[in-house]
Amino acid sequence: MTTFDPPRPWVASYAEGVPEDLAPVDGSLIDIVAASARDYPDAVALQFFGQETSYSEMQSAIDRAAAGLRDLGVGPGDPVAIVLPNCPQHIIAFYAVLRLGAVVVEHNPLYTPRELRKQFEDHGAKHAIVWSKVVKTVQEFPADLAVTSLVSVDVTTAMPLLTRVALTLPIAKARESRAALTEKVRGAIAWKQIVGSTPLAASHPKPATDDLAIIQYTSGTTGTPKGAALTHRNLLSNAAQAQAWVPSIQRGHGCVVYAVLPMFHAYGLTLCLTFAMSMGARLVLFPKFDPDLVLDVVKKHPATFLPLVPPIAERLLKAAEARGISLAGTEVAISGAMALPHELVVPFEEATGGYLVEGYGLSECSPVLMANPVAENRVPGTVGLPIPGTECRVVDPENPTKDVAPGTPGELVVRGPQVFSGYYGKPEATDESFVDGWYQTGDIVTIDEAGFVRIVDRIKELIVTGGFNVAPTEVENALRQHPSVADAAVVGLHSDHSGEEVVAAIILDAGAELDEESIRQFARSILTPYKVPRRIFVVDELPKSLIGKVLRRQVKEKLESLTSGS
Repeated sequence: MTTFDPPRPWVASYAEGVPEDLAPVDGSLIDIVAASARDYPDAVALQFFGQETSYSEMQSAIDRAAAGLRDLGVGPGDPVAIVLPNCPQHIIAFYAVLRLGAVVVEHNPLYTPRELRKQFEDHGAKHAIVWSKVVKTVQEFPADLAVTSLVSVDVTTAMPLLTRVALTLPIAKARESRAALTEKVRGAIAWKQIVGSTPLAASHPKPATDDLAIIQYTSGTTGTPKGAALTHRNLLSNAAQAQAWVPSIQRGHGCVVYAVLPMFHAYGLTLCLTFAMSMGARLVLFPKFDPDLVLDVVKKHPATFLPLVPPIAERLLKAAEARGISLAGTEVAISGAMALPHELVVPFEEATGGYLVEGYGLSECSPVLMANPVAENRVPGTVGLPIPGTECRVVDPENPTKDVAPGTPGELVVRGPQVFSGYYGKPEATDESFVDGWYQTGDIVTIDEAGFVRIVDRIKELIVTGGFNVAPTEVENALRQHPSVADAAVVGLHSDHSGEEVVAAIILDAGAELDEESIRQFARSILTPYKVPRRIFVVDELPKSLIGKVLRRQVKEKLESLTSGS
């Protein structure tokens, strides 16, 4: 194996108080909750529709749930599926599974039966803790996927009494809200039975630092699922790195974290769950992002730390302005998953008095790899700097053992304590993802002299037309500048003449009409001719993930079906 010790120019750009490196972690994820329960037993750990749970109460519930799961047969190394929205039961189930040395497998509770089944086929879990609205889906799996222990969770039981009573009122709005949150089930074990157990003994064996902790799925809603196998070390390291990046936020000093991102997603899981618990923070849980619900909390408990995506920041800003509610007191917001427009940063920072910075990560990396400094030297349009303990290089995509010249675009390869060891049950896919111990991200980037990283595009989404590489993101950004274009997605479709041709799906502004040639001429004023879309299609909406990222693969499938007869 070749060993590289690349320079780290980014360290000089770190904000004051951010260390160059971190000491190796030890223990396991359950220790971060235990430490917060020991140090801040009466502090609020969880807040859900106003209902508060202290750290000591949460730790007790984890110990009881762990005993209940053990009695169902859950043991060390067993995959346990969690299919829940953001709710207190999610956090308790997460740590109870880990307490037994078992492995959490996170799932999107809004997946279709087919999507959920494909992931169960991959990991083969025989134990599942499931939202009541998803129980029937799991029960209808074929016999070879039968779950032996199916626990049903009614999220409304974690709400305040008055809220639960309101949901039972015989009025249309109450019935609608109740139907969205819960469903009566049969043939499953009630969560209250699990947390009604006698607490697990303190002497029960605990997981080790390098034990597998989580299987985090990385594929979209189509294709073969791949589960990133993340250890306690990976996730503990990333929580510690996040702490180090924001030294202004002190552990246990009234830290408030908003969980507006889904915790089944790697981004939400680390920054809204493990990081928050390690900080002794008040974690305010939202089953889904609702700006009005968030603003109701802002008035009393402004967010110290707010992980989000640009559409959430934009909606929150507009709702606050419409309701006349101040966002002041929000100290640090970190944006990920997609490019953060500078025109959004300025008003958001003016409204909050805090920082809104962009970061970058991958499920395989627990997920955070980079972030802009929480300081005046942040650079809009970049994803910031590699966080402490993270090493990266920019290599030739065709020969990943060879570094490209400084400032030249190339594939980003990384290593660090947060980088996973491989895909669950897929050794070949794992081998293909690493070169000489460096994980190949599949992202094309540049790094400037100060160490700031700029994402150019995804290798797999690059369009090759006439021998030239076209980055879809660059073309989309150009199209969005047209006064009639509200949004755009760009893909490559097969061409007999050029390999692929650049094709765009656009959403027009209200009242606008398609003038394809006008849009192309506009694009030509920004782009090299071979990058200009050959065809433009108007669509009503673009398929997006739950965190707002455009699913280009689905766009491509749709456009292929539209053009198959042409």
